[in-house]
Amino acid sequence: MHSDTTAAQQKAPPGGAYKKVSSLVPLPDFVPGLGTLYVDPATLPAGPFLAYDHQGNLVSSIYMIPLKDMNAQKAFSELKVARERADHVDIVFNAGHPGVAEPHYHMIVWYISPQRAAQLAK
Repeated sequence: MHSDTTAAQQKAPPGGAYKKVSSLVPLPDFVPGLGTLYVDPATLPAGPFLAYDHQGNLVSSIYMIPLKDMNAQKAFSELKVARERADHVDIVFNAGHPGVAEPHYHMIVWYISPQRAAQLAK
């Protein structure tokens, strides 16, 4: 990802084609456990969804990959990331929610520690 774009995405809102997910689908402004989400609608369903904490700091990039695409062995190449360095990755099944209604996996690339990520539950 271009460094100017990366720097611009470190604070919410990320700008460009990114839209606040809660303005696109019926989800809360702050999703407990994830944060405030932004996505470029052209990249749906995979994303990346950029997640920000209550202070507007980038905390993760989330990819939402439908189970049917994984079962079909569909490749998702060159998915963009908002930062070069990750702290850890979580892969979590989700049965579906507004915006990505079908069963899918959240691939969450965290830029913060697991302890700080746990604080997003509030």
